[in-house]
Amino acid sequence: MPNLALKKVPMPEQEPDVRNANFREVTLGYTEAMAIEEAKRCLNCRNKPCVGGCPVSVQIPEFIERVVAGDFADAYEIITSTNNLPAICGRVCPQESQCEKFCVRGIKGEPVAIGRLERFVADWAMANEPVSPTKADKKNRKVAVVGSGPAGLTCAGDLAKQGYDVTVFEAFHVPGGVLMYGIPEFRLPKAIVRQEIDALRGCGVDIKTNMVIGKILSLTDLMNEGFEAIFIGTGAGLPSFLKIPGENLNGVYSANEFLTRINLMKAYLFPNCDTPVRIGKRVAVVGGGNVAMDAARSAKRLGAEEVYIVYRRSEAEMPARLEEIHHAKQEGIIFRLLTNPIQIQGTESGWVRALECNEMELGEPDASGRRRPIAKPGSRFLLDVETVIIAIGNIPNPLLKNTTPGLETQKWGGIVVEAETMATSLEGVYAGGDAVTGAATVIQAMGAGRKAAQAIDDYLSGRRQDPENPACVVGSEIVEM
Repeated sequence: MPNLALKKVPMPEQEPDVRNANFREVTLGYTEAMAIEEAKRCLNCRNKPCVGGCPVSVQIPEFIERVVAGDFADAYEIITSTNNLPAICGRVCPQESQCEKFCVRGIKGEPVAIGRLERFVADWAMANEPVSPTKADKKNRKVAVVGSGPAGLTCAGDLAKQGYDVTVFEAFHVPGGVLMYGIPEFRLPKAIVRQEIDALRGCGVDIKTNMVIGKILSLTDLMNEGFEAIFIGTGAGLPSFLKIPGENLNGVYSANEFLTRINLMKAYLFPNCDTPVRIGKRVAVVGGGNVAMDAARSAKRLGAEEVYIVYRRSEAEMPARLEEIHHAKQEGIIFRLLTNPIQIQGTESGWVRALECNEMELGEPDASGRRRPIAKPGSRFLLDVETVIIAIGNIPNPLLKNTTPGLETQKWGGIVVEAETMATSLEGVYAGGDAVTGAATVIQAMGAGRKAAQAIDDYLSGRRQDPENPACVVGSEIVEM
């Protein structure tokens, strides 16, 4: 019998007053019975509008149909035919603005919980089915992937499944990129990331850590070592700042540093770790995106009594996922909306004392389509805090640009690529993900990685040469302000 309920099967999760004091995963996942019941809400539409909303083209109705039948192993095979990281995507993808946005059930109720079902299937496979790597006939042709974030891992996995010898070069001491250093444990357990990466290793992907390409080796060095094509998926790891007085005070963090200390260096386990984070009792997080929510929720878990989200627009303009905003509010995060920082005040000893702000009102829309915030005259006030975390966006690190002659980039640092092939201005070199678009979503980076993998295969197989026309710009810098 189909499930005609207008609402999704609820997702079990920790109670807010319990979870805001620990770093365990907030959402607990569906049981088999819950997953089957939710899967029965799918109408199995003939034209599959949900698939068109998925950047990696997961065959959504097909895998959901197998969930209804209780054949979770087959559902996993269907998902992983196009998605190398399903347990991750099921947790962090903004399904509400992608696949679920186009679900027919969403017209008169809530869409099918596609993300929750994808997560269930992936978790079930990890717990019950040994992952059998896809082994392709070896082509004995080498491809280098720079960066092991979602774009790089996707590109590497797709190419390895086609028989290429793929080596991933990662600057950090562990692979995973933003999946490891940027997203907190309570949203994305690192054991899940490691399992997904191990599955790619099983497909033949070789991963070398502590390899800063542009310092240890150049792109030219890689070519000289026999790599016939290179994919750049280095992400956008250089934080943006407000450029206001006081940003050099002790107690001011970029969200990148703050979250890296917590996620990658396990600061939340202090004193049983080497990297503590001092936060004090009152914390202000400046920004309105997912990174800001992650930082604020992490600060609360580290023991801060009051944590503020300081955002210069209204909630309607916030780029964060609705789920993240909802969870933050449940956990006691205080939202100071229509508030713009203008100065960070310090103590005589050089520590943060307060955040000086203006109250704002919304004017006409700017280039992003959001209404431009305008300061109210005479509205200055002080927010007493001991820590300020800046979470207004990131841009690509300029290292590769500065060490690679001929690599064309935009003024703000994004690599210029040809739209259809992800080819850069250098022959045999491709790029995708945040290194091209600026900070975006995990699944968008994965979609770029898939597209580049296909283009690299075409290039090395002689089916398509790099375009003669100059590379064109794809995307633009995305700054969460």
